[in-house]
Amino acid sequence: MVKDPVIKVRNLTKVYQLGEIDVHALRGVDLDIYPGEFVAIMGPSGSGKSTLMNMIGCLDSPTGGEYYLDGMLVSNLVDDELAPVRNKKIGFVFQKYNLLPRADAIENVELPLRYSDDTSNMDERARETLMSVGLGDRMKHKPNELSGGQQQRVAIARALVNQPAIILADEPTGNLDSTSGKEIMELLLKLNREKHTTIVIVTHDPGIAAQAQRTISLFDGRVAGDGVA
Repeated sequence: MVKDPVIKVRNLTKVYQLGEIDVHALRGVDLDIYPGEFVAIMGPSGSGKSTLMNMIGCLDSPTGGEYYLDGMLVSNLVDDELAPVRNKKIGFVFQKYNLLPRADAIENVELPLRYSDDTSNMDERARETLMSVGLGDRMKHKPNELSGGQQQRVAIARALVNQPAIILADEPTGNLDSTSGKEIMELLLKLNREKHTTIVIVTHDPGIAAQAQRTISLFDGRVAGDGVA
């Protein structure tokens, strides 16, 4: 039985206004991503990949078209309506980690739970998720007491703790040395392989993209290629 897409995009457009100039960032994107896929999005600067990431992550609304996230039409929602969708459906992993500097690993991972409908057993859930990313012995450490790779593992745990439909990773190895970057990719691949977590990774690195099951290439706001590894 074929599953429905967890991400379904139809004729998605985004136009920004810079003074009197219209900037067409997305020009009619069609895209399906299915549960359990590991997909890389690539493209040169100005191709629209950051804009598409913002649309997929419900961080911005499109100018036109439709976006269904886990079966829910979200392209017509306003900011206040998008916030709970983001919290429940999407886990974010950023290049710069975005951890709270004065909070330890547990407190950072608990953060999405504090804004969710279910705040039960937050400490236990955070601890279990940190253990799943190999940080069982670093739970009480603050970001400045962790290496870059360990901080990114905390960020991945934070993304996973609500059990979202999708993990959206924006250049997750960009600030890491090659060894730490390889470890983070191995962790993401393991999550995808063993837990069937749907992962979309935005990257400019062909070596990173080559590890995904599919690579979607953008150029001038359009899908220029969609290849299966």
